[in-house]
Amino acid sequence: MRLVRVCIYPKDIQCITGRSERFGRRLINQMKEHFGKQRHQFITAQEFSEYSGIDQEIVEEYLMKVS
Repeated sequence: MRLVRVCIYPKDIQCITGRSERFGRRLINQMKEHFGKQRHQFITAQEFSEYSGIDQEIVEEYLMKVS
């Protein structure tokens, strides 16, 4: 059984969306505000999927590929 990373980083957002890494950092900050998270807390693949509208299976498939 392979473990899949659950946290999303700006570089992941860059690869998934085709946007810049800076956009990924900005989006993570917006998601933290949306979900009421503090600066030190992480954004999960599930939260990213919910916020972006990208199917969670697609995000997890990407995370399995790069892990």
